[in-house]
Amino acid sequence: MQQGQPMIIMGEDAQRVQDKDAQEYNISAARGVAESVRSTLGPKGMDKMLVNSMGDVTITNDGVTILQEMDIDNPTAEMVVEVAETQEDEAGDGTTSAVAIAGELLKNAQDLLEQDIHPTAVIKGFNLASEYAREQVDEVATQVDPDDTETLKNVAETSMTGKGAELDKDVLADLVVRAVQGVTVEADDGSHVVDLANLNIETRTGRAAGESRLLTGAAIDKDPVHEDMPTDFESANVLLLNDPIEVEEADVDTSVNVDSPDQLQKFLDQEEEQLREKVDQIVDSGADVVFCQKGIDDLAQHYLAKEGVLAVRRTKKSDLTFLKNVLGAPIVTDLDSLSADDLAVGSVERDDDEELFYVEGEDAHGVTLLLYGTTEHVVDELERGIQDALDVVSTTVSDGRTLPGGGAVEVEIARRLRDYADSVEGREQLAVEAFADSLELIPRVLAENAGLDAIDLLVDLRAAHEAGDQNAGLDVFAGEVVDTADAGVVETAHAKEQAIASAAEAANLVLKIDDIISAGDLSTAGDGDEGGAPGGGMGGMGGMGGAM
Repeated sequence: MQQGQPMIIMGEDAQRVQDKDAQEYNISAARGVAESVRSTLGPKGMDKMLVNSMGDVTITNDGVTILQEMDIDNPTAEMVVEVAETQEDEAGDGTTSAVAIAGELLKNAQDLLEQDIHPTAVIKGFNLASEYAREQVDEVATQVDPDDTETLKNVAETSMTGKGAELDKDVLADLVVRAVQGVTVEADDGSHVVDLANLNIETRTGRAAGESRLLTGAAIDKDPVHEDMPTDFESANVLLLNDPIEVEEADVDTSVNVDSPDQLQKFLDQEEEQLREKVDQIVDSGADVVFCQKGIDDLAQHYLAKEGVLAVRRTKKSDLTFLKNVLGAPIVTDLDSLSADDLAVGSVERDDDEELFYVEGEDAHGVTLLLYGTTEHVVDELERGIQDALDVVSTTVSDGRTLPGGGAVEVEIARRLRDYADSVEGREQLAVEAFADSLELIPRVLAENAGLDAIDLLVDLRAAHEAGDQNAGLDVFAGEVVDTADAGVVETAHAKEQAIASAAEAANLVLKIDDIISAGDLSTAGDGDEGGAPGGGMGGMGGMGGAM
């Protein structure tokens, strides 16, 4: 107040939400995101159909894909999406679990806040629980050898179960493991390094997923530029080119006045001569095959065909980079500097039915997974499932640790956390117990999504773990508690550690906020009509609440 008049320090459109209202607003927004993907968790999880503003349809149950495709217009909700993206980048799988745990942590934290427990006590308790839980994950984990093909297959199958790849998971898991082993090298210190940059995925429609296969080398989805070119070479000198085989154009606009047809012919002859010189440079180097990222002039195509050289134009940059790994050849950026040393020897074979070139180097450093699906939507979801499986298998090879799946590790860690909570003093003890309750969300949701009685199964699970069976998890197909390690339901320890850490940090980040000040609408877009008041629940989440 200033001389009886209020002092205005914020603009007319500004919004401010404080204290408990801010906490409720943030928690409800974050939980809304988490609950939107919960139904996709597990072998019996459901799919989501996502239609973007362009009308493109995506059908998936991959957590990070769902959250990235959703039109989320809320700053707190976007923080939860970052949890899924981080989980995908670091571990390759477990995105739905990480987001679901974050949402459950916030739900249980809200109950503690309503009991007048200060957010800092909850945050400290969550940090203690997260650190202890990750230590226990390492203790529960089983060491696995990179050559243990059977265990790696189980990891791949567990990752693919419930996704588009599940129907043919036996065949696909074998392909995934062979693909990862094909790009694994042993470092000087004895550790194993998986270079997924040397692994490429090519998708085709019109066949069943079970017909997918693994190729040594690269598969290039391109056609020869000229029908008279040879297409098969047992041992060819291959040139990778990032320079157009076209007439060089002037950097500035020019105009030329022509007085006679002879002068015009000289210009045309000069262009032809330029193209002839470029083709001669390629032929003189000894190249039999050219993969060019840029364009190739029609006349140059004729000359190359005449010389018996196979040429492919507009090769994708990613394909050219992959060919560099497969063949061990450099990518030439200037034809004038081309020499025989820039070529690599490899076999090139044309598959006319698939319209693909198969390229294999003498010392191949790359493999290609050729995935088939009956339709575009099927093959897209298959590719997402295979990519997750590749990531978790490569993580298992590098990390060397696995865990029993089916919710077994969550119940075991929750049991140990409750014992640990007895040693924690103060109100933080309640937060540690709330953390343990949150981890048990995973087996609960697995049971719910399978149409089973979640309460009864959770009671059975707890009893099994109290009796010392730390591998006891859910068999959602039989609806009973089994030893999931023996059943082949295996997960990677690194993904579980990352999920726990990401969920805890995201929950703590949200809990630490007690004041939201917005220059306008409480949304990230800033132009929506949906207000950001706490009563709005999800705020401006792009209409997600009704859609999901």
